[in-house]
Amino acid sequence: MGQVITIANQKGGVGKTTTAVNLSASIAAAERTCLLIDCDPQGNATTGLGINKATLEKGLYDLLVSDGRQNDLIIKTGLSRLDLIGATSNLIGVEVELFDMEDKEFRLKRAIEKLRNNYDYILLDCPPSLGFLTINALTAADSVLIPLQCEYYALEGLSQLIETVNAIKKSLNPSLKIENILLTMYDKRNNLSQEVAEDVRLHFKGRVFSTVIPRNVRLSEAPSHGKPILLYDIRSSGAQSYLALAKELIGKD
Repeated sequence: MGQVITIANQKGGVGKTTTAVNLSASIAAAERTCLLIDCDPQGNATTGLGINKATLEKGLYDLLVSDGRQNDLIIKTGLSRLDLIGATSNLIGVEVELFDMEDKEFRLKRAIEKLRNNYDYILLDCPPSLGFLTINALTAADSVLIPLQCEYYALEGLSQLIETVNAIKKSLNPSLKIENILLTMYDKRNNLSQEVAEDVRLHFKGRVFSTVIPRNVRLSEAPSHGKPILLYDIRSSGAQSYLALAKELIGKD
């Protein structure tokens, strides 16, 4: 049974999609099979893997409304062990379409159950909100990985997210756990980055990855080329950090 990990933070700009794309690619590079599901209507994880969202005919929307018929939705990527279920523009309206369904929070969970045996890892990239799609992703997941930028306001939204995770655990997914917090956008030359990292490790002992993702120009450039950082510049510090993160994650399981 594959591990299902939701990558979530309701705050935007924390490196969530960057983590989803590059961690999934690094897992594949570590010779584990991985499926990335783009749960964000913006579709940045889809384009980050070189898929033109404008020409994509089917994706997560179809998985949710068709009750799990996923055979023609899975896209092969530039890495042999990494597959994608992308986001199309009609994903924006899926909450309205499923509003009256009693089991709407479990649509994604039921679909993923049919895929778990095909992959070692399934990663879910969430939108920067705590709405319908994020709730579906948290309900479907074994654990949630929380990217947290090393900046002043980083901890403000974290408590709200943890409250949401606890609420989902009580009502919809009793087995949900926090995988770990991932420190992103770390600048070792910046005292503030160091202070935030120390505070997070102090407050969340044992729940923070040892690997830290640095601020890295090459990491920022890669999405515009439709490539994960491993295929864009494997020697960069960003690529090496995500390879280390994949190794740490696999070692935990």
